[in-house]
Amino acid sequence: MAEAADFQGTRPSPARRWLRRTASAVLGAPLLAGLLAVPAAGAAPAAEPAKAPTGSRTVAVSLNTLSPSVPAEDDTLTVSGTLTNKGKETISSAEVDLRVGPRLSGRGEVDDASKRSAYVPGVDPVTVGDNYTVKFPKLAKGISQDFTLTVPVDKLGLDDPGVYQLGVSVSGRTTTAPYEQVLGVERSFLPWQPEASDSRTKLTFLWPLIAPPHVTAETRSDEQQTPVFTNDELAKELAPGGRLEQMVSLGSRLPVTWVVDPDLLASVAAMAGKYEVESGDTTVPGKNQAVAKQWLTALEKVVEDGKVIALPFADPDLASIAHRGKNVSGTLSHLQNASAVAATTVETILHVKPSTDFAWPVNGAVDSSIVDVATSAGAHNVIARSDSFRESTELPYTPTAARPIGGGTTAVVADARLSTLFDGDMSRAGSSTRAVQKFLAQTLALTEQAPDNERSIVVAPPRMPTAAQAQTMARALEGLAGNRWTQPSDLVAAAEVKPDPRATSKLPRASAYPKKLRAQELPTQAFQDIRTTQGSLDSFETILTQPERVVTPFGNAVNRSMSTSWRGRSLEAQQYRDAVRDYLQSLTSEVQLIEKSDVTLSGRSATIPVTVQNKLVQGVDRLVLRLTSDNIRLKFNDDGSMAELPVSVAGGHSQSVKFDTATSANGRAQVTARLYTEDGTQYGEEMTFTVKVSEVTPTVLLVIAGGLLLLVLAGIRMYSHRKRAVASDTADGNGDGPEQPSDPTPDTGPESGAPSGTGEKVDR
Repeated sequence: MAEAADFQGTRPSPARRWLRRTASAVLGAPLLAGLLAVPAAGAAPAAEPAKAPTGSRTVAVSLNTLSPSVPAEDDTLTVSGTLTNKGKETISSAEVDLRVGPRLSGRGEVDDASKRSAYVPGVDPVTVGDNYTVKFPKLAKGISQDFTLTVPVDKLGLDDPGVYQLGVSVSGRTTTAPYEQVLGVERSFLPWQPEASDSRTKLTFLWPLIAPPHVTAETRSDEQQTPVFTNDELAKELAPGGRLEQMVSLGSRLPVTWVVDPDLLASVAAMAGKYEVESGDTTVPGKNQAVAKQWLTALEKVVEDGKVIALPFADPDLASIAHRGKNVSGTLSHLQNASAVAATTVETILHVKPSTDFAWPVNGAVDSSIVDVATSAGAHNVIARSDSFRESTELPYTPTAARPIGGGTTAVVADARLSTLFDGDMSRAGSSTRAVQKFLAQTLALTEQAPDNERSIVVAPPRMPTAAQAQTMARALEGLAGNRWTQPSDLVAAAEVKPDPRATSKLPRASAYPKKLRAQELPTQAFQDIRTTQGSLDSFETILTQPERVVTPFGNAVNRSMSTSWRGRSLEAQQYRDAVRDYLQSLTSEVQLIEKSDVTLSGRSATIPVTVQNKLVQGVDRLVLRLTSDNIRLKFNDDGSMAELPVSVAGGHSQSVKFDTATSANGRAQVTARLYTEDGTQYGEEMTFTVKVSEVTPTVLLVIAGGLLLLVLAGIRMYSHRKRAVASDTADGNGDGPEQPSDPTPDTGPESGAPSGTGEKVDR
């Protein structure tokens, strides 16, 4: 049987002391021989081979299940797991033992126990007994073996309520060390509270429904404005077994506070109808309407009696705004807009009234600038975390979460140790079980710190938990189902709890903000890009007859550009912003001036038409077309070298705008045409064309008139001469004169069918 560790505070028996001395001598002989083996002078040191795990790290022990997580007196504890021999030798006479004790005092001892990896005699728990072991004749190297241990709870030696160390060890022999020794160990915790405690901690657990942006700014021109998604990945998360489906399914049976990003709800609602998905340079119809509808229906039913917290639309990155964006004009107004539409979005889709009074910076890391930004958007409560909001004095207990920080603002400080337990890969059964048992142990140890001081604690888990993390979180909360030392609460109630006067209420300095988090923030350029896009959108909006068809999808896309989910994905964030900008530019360019060729004026005055084309499906108005000339002798509308006329064009049509012109001399003039909004903002690209003036002078008119008069006189003379000749022939005889020749061939050529010269000719 494996060597049993001693209870703390007891002396080992003489036989056990002899056994330890013998083992030390056996272990020390190889060590002494190694120290005396000095390499020969000049000998090159041999390359050291990769070392296999030795000692109590030889066998990896995974504790996969522990049931029940919080046992009662009449229960039977079942522990199962996996052994993996990572050494270089086969282990013989392997034996798996369950170890329990001693009782831990305080949260610090729980942390210390979880940090140990190697087996420490006299510190690690002792074995339960020979009746509760599993034996393996051999454990070959690189081979894994599953095991299950079953022990009645009354055989565990549990005494007073509290947190007990629990461990599983494997002992055995190898060829090199042919004596029994501990070759692997895994530790866990066993909360022992057979009856409900007189004092219980109020526990608030946040359950976040947040996802990265999936919807573009693009919509189709149909009446429903069919949205376009960047991909169909959201459908995978909504489908059975997906991350978001698991969050709703698991959360439906847990006492949690739902923290919702309204953009996620809006995206799923859009998917529930007709939608399209980008595919290369084109789009294809989306096919996951049923999945989206099913998820929304399930969520609506779950939250109808629950507490819902609505974050600002698209979950904007408050720290990035505070540190890099607030000095870029317009940034704070975007945040305020995101907060304003949050409640409406949630009420419309889920039919519940959410609380919009909370801000949640990344990882609960705060400083004064982040709080200022959060409160500027209307939040009076900021969800912080205790590793950021450190206590200025050492308290013997964990204080309650609510802290007044001035200006009517409350910091709701989540417990860092509990909140970070579910980080990392929870898909491995051993990691998940370890997190669950440590969560239960920490909450019980927290309650025991000050049993007469009832406190309110908040847990803020990962912002976007994986399905495995969600399942682990659910198991941890299910372990508290008996309310033996905790009782559930919601976030609104936690924020209203009377603060602990001994707890710190001083905000951290800006320099204390974690460097790793600061490196992930959106750059200042991101907010400058957003400002540029918003400026173009503002100009475009003013000319539209149905601006809401453009303002709403682009406004949402601008909010998505500031999302917290872009952290660690700077390239994707840039690509999203560029796509929004490029699509807006493509829309604005649908209203443009038609290129015009050179114009020839053949007189002192004429009319010049300029055509405005509108390829949008909706009409545009409140536009102004301005013509300017670089020649002061060319005037428009009797008003000088510059003239403006209003423009209004129906969707899918073109409109010619006519300008009256006048000139006082021949020559050329360069004319520039450009569209403006009513407030004088330039719209689109300018267009230039040349106007050629070819005036007909009075002298030329006199010459032409004289030529015409001579032609008329010649015609009269020919007519008189011919009339006399006819009369003379009649008088000479029977009236039959000589045959007359046909009319002479005209002396002017046919009109040319060739194209006219370059440019347009505008008549008077």
